[in-house]
Amino acid sequence: MQKQVEYQDAIKTKYPEQVVIAIAKDKAGRANPVTLGWTMIVSGSPPMMAIAVASRHYSIETIRHSKCFTIAFPSSEMADAALFFGSRSGRDTDKFAEFDCKTEPAKAIDSALLTDAVANFECTLESETEAGDHIIFVGKVVSSHTNTEPKKRLYTVGPGHKLGSVS
Repeated sequence: MQKQVEYQDAIKTKYPEQVVIAIAKDKAGRANPVTLGWTMIVSGSPPMMAIAVASRHYSIETIRHSKCFTIAFPSSEMADAALFFGSRSGRDTDKFAEFDCKTEPAKAIDSALLTDAVANFECTLESETEAGDHIIFVGKVVSSHTNTEPKKRLYTVGPGHKLGSVS
């Protein structure tokens, strides 16, 4: 049986929630990572994924400029990087210069891959849709990568940005 409650009470049951780091280059050619919780697969054929980015985030500008982005599934050992990338603005900070995070060049788009991530997906921008206080970007996956070492994915496991792996 279900009981009706306020949205703010019901949404607290969402954990664990997946975490991704999206990366797009700005007009200066600087790769800008941002940590996001809202992502999904939107098509299997062709493979397409979507991310939701808060309308005020600098990443909106970088994705629109570059017309492509990487979606990385960070490993559980990347919790500090995920917190850093999600709490600084690329308008003011070169995040990769200020936080030591191993990257490598993307293969099919002008972006970067996160070396220690569980997986990386290179996407070309297919569409965007305004959704309240977020913009949903849909990307066509043009290249996919997995880590050569076994890694556990990083999740938000509780409110207040509590991060960890899930058994």
